[in-house]
Amino acid sequence: MARGEHHRIHAQDRMQRNRLRVAQEAARLMSEHGIRDFHHAKLKAAERLGVLDAQALPRNHEVEQALRERQRIFQADRQPQALRARREAAVEAMRFLARFDPRLVGAVLDGTADEHSAVCLHVFSDDPDAVALFLREHGVPAETQTRRLRVSRDMQAEYPVLLFAADGLPFDLTVLPRNALRQAPLDRIDEKPMRRASLAGVEELLAAPDGDDEFERILAAVRR
Repeated sequence: MARGEHHRIHAQDRMQRNRLRVAQEAARLMSEHGIRDFHHAKLKAAERLGVLDAQALPRNHEVEQALRERQRIFQADRQPQALRARREAAVEAMRFLARFDPRLVGAVLDGTADEHSAVCLHVFSDDPDAVALFLREHGVPAETQTRRLRVSRDMQAEYPVLLFAADGLPFDLTVLPRNALRQAPLDRIDEKPMRRASLAGVEELLAAPDGDDEFERILAAVRR
């Protein structure tokens, strides 16, 4: 083997090892410190490991895979309990917010939620203030923020976000216009339309037996 080819293969191997190390460290940071932004977790992990090559940053799905593996190994008891508690809380919140056609999204839906995770819902109203008013009328104090989501590969838009706590759990509501029910924003992991579940879909998840095949079947049915 020529020396140049040997160096190229060695460099590729080193980059792959670094991608794995960064993915595992990012998963640790997300799991132990409650970081939920994949990009932030990757940058922080690379900094901690002294990995300076941007090409060594893993893709989001690699971090998600590492996070699932870490939860399986280190959180086999408490993570499923935290996940179920949040799915049950999501059902109650979705019934409460029924007039806004809520959809569950994020870690509580995809199964990676832990004790740091908020219950994230998309709610729909052409009046962006209607959801905040509804919460106030029911005595639910909420913090208001904004969030930028990708509505296509080339376009982003900013939406209101309402943050509140109920029964000791954090909730995160993104308020979208009603026409967004037809087309979900793009997922940060695979750049496909976000997985979203209606109340019926979340109830089906809670009733389903454990198992990846059953989980994926239900998610495929509710992805809209």
